[in-house]
Amino acid sequence: MIAAAVASLACLGASLLLFRRMLPAKILGYAAIAGCGIAGFPYLATDPRIALFGGVALIQAGYFLLEVRLRQRPGFAISPRDRSLERARGALWAVPPIALAGFVLDPVGHALTEGAVAAAMLISQGMVVHWTVRRQTPASTPAWILLPIVAMIAGISAFLKGQTLPAALSASLLTIAVLPRTRSPIAYQEHWWEVFLNHPARVLISTFLGLCVFGTLLLQLPWASARGDIALVDAAFTSVSAVCVTGLTVLDTPTDFTLLGQWFILVLIQLGGFGIMTISTVALHVIGRRMSLRQERLLTTLTETNRSDLIGSLLLIVRFTLLTEFFGAVLLTACFLAAGEPLPPALWKGVFTAISAFCNAGFALQSTNLVPYQNNPLLLHTVAALIILGGLAPATCMMLPDWLRGRAIALAPRIALVTSAALLLAGMLFFLVFEWNGVLASLTFAGKLHNAWFQSVTLRTAGFNSVDISSVLGPTLLIMLAFMFIGGSPGGTAGGVKTTTVGVLAMTFWASITGRNEVVAGNRRIPQNTINRAITVVGSGILVWFTALLALQITQQLPARELAFEVTSALGTVGLSLGATPHLDGIGKIVIILTMFIGRVGPMTLFTLLSLDIAPAGSRCPDARIPLN
Repeated sequence: MIAAAVASLACLGASLLLFRRMLPAKILGYAAIAGCGIAGFPYLATDPRIALFGGVALIQAGYFLLEVRLRQRPGFAISPRDRSLERARGALWAVPPIALAGFVLDPVGHALTEGAVAAAMLISQGMVVHWTVRRQTPASTPAWILLPIVAMIAGISAFLKGQTLPAALSASLLTIAVLPRTRSPIAYQEHWWEVFLNHPARVLISTFLGLCVFGTLLLQLPWASARGDIALVDAAFTSVSAVCVTGLTVLDTPTDFTLLGQWFILVLIQLGGFGIMTISTVALHVIGRRMSLRQERLLTTLTETNRSDLIGSLLLIVRFTLLTEFFGAVLLTACFLAAGEPLPPALWKGVFTAISAFCNAGFALQSTNLVPYQNNPLLLHTVAALIILGGLAPATCMMLPDWLRGRAIALAPRIALVTSAALLLAGMLFFLVFEWNGVLASLTFAGKLHNAWFQSVTLRTAGFNSVDISSVLGPTLLIMLAFMFIGGSPGGTAGGVKTTTVGVLAMTFWASITGRNEVVAGNRRIPQNTINRAITVVGSGILVWFTALLALQITQQLPARELAFEVTSALGTVGLSLGATPHLDGIGKIVIILTMFIGRVGPMTLFTLLSLDIAPAGSRCPDARIPLN
């Protein structure tokens, strides 16, 4: 109750200060969001549906509050009377959501809920009275003041009879309908739907969110699941895992989904790996339509390319992806045929596994993943090659032959390739040393090498496994957590904080301990803003990881080792699991869903926001000396 009261007062203060003091208004707005989360925690922690929609609503509210930029029309001066009217209208619009939330959260209608809704209605109608008193035409004041007074009397009467919610909803909507309109002081220069499409970060979030919702609806179809229908939270979990190319599952893909459902999952994986913007841009180019300058600017920011080679870069992505998946599907089909599979299932498994591997999704059409094929080196190395190529950007893959021949390439792809190679070799070595007599004990010497390499490749992003990773030792688990957090390379289908981020931080660390003032690599100086971006991405990843793990620790009765592994796998969009994911309750599934979505969209959004062309503000402040030891 205290949290709800704080949220209400903070929301009221934010609305009063919105047009006057933006920073205090945003601080109060975040306080209101936090208060809503605390007040609604008993419902969020018990009902998965409320947790899903409530969590999304709180995140969206926080994001849009961050993005609020109110620009007043030039030469426009809003009068105190009009300001009172806008304030009253805003308060009235707040009552219907409160009343609807009361209907959903408290269908019985306890006195506390009734009182909260009644108070909200009285406050909003009181603001209407305040506007009526300030009107410049006193002759019509009695007529205008009659409506809110009648609404307040009706609200009090309804409260005494236990019918506050429908009365508040009706009175607020009726008052909104009869209030006069004023010219808004805000300079609107776009349609409401353009808000989601004119900013790179909003484009990423809205497209991935829309695709996740679309996939959830597809998987809810009765023809998609073997049982005829699946729970909404399970459909949402599978859809988000496929779109975010993670691979964590709460249902068994080969048994719980029909062939149509598996096709849906494969399409979601391909779209999530490609990226909706890549597909739509190439489609526009194919049909001969030109993009606007705003669309080109957005896409160059999202793909980190120049406007002149935008279409060429996107077509390269599509061609490289399709060709690589095609050759991978041919080899894998041959492997499944050699393993004794008939042609139709072998072909389907080959196509599905190739796309899943290249997109680093980790979905498999075997209930035990690739464990039955741990003694098939060709299959393991084909899947590993697809994972590596998918985890690197297509442009970086094109430079791979030159790099292997020792030729000079650009610094960014060189950092990605060197870091990836170091992590792959280190992961293989660690897995061999720690698990030689562990999960690898039953394999031959050559089998141990093949499977250690495969697990090193799939560890950072793909989610396939050829051995039982639930039995790995503690040291191996720690290495796996670190590698999953790092992830793949920028521009690829992998998740994590990216290899270039870790490479930049490693070079910064080395420059610091060797006493250098600048970070130099390949006769190129790495600018300070790039280092700051790397620190921001890693710091934000750690914060999200800690928050998600804390939420699971509070709500789930599972070992901390397993929960930490699942959170890291979800955040890095890896898909490996120690077996805890199917045992999560509805709330745990919601937490992992949000973690997977943030893990896929969050790093790209951060890079996009930090890559925007913002003129640095000049500062004449003296440098501060802050001790760090």
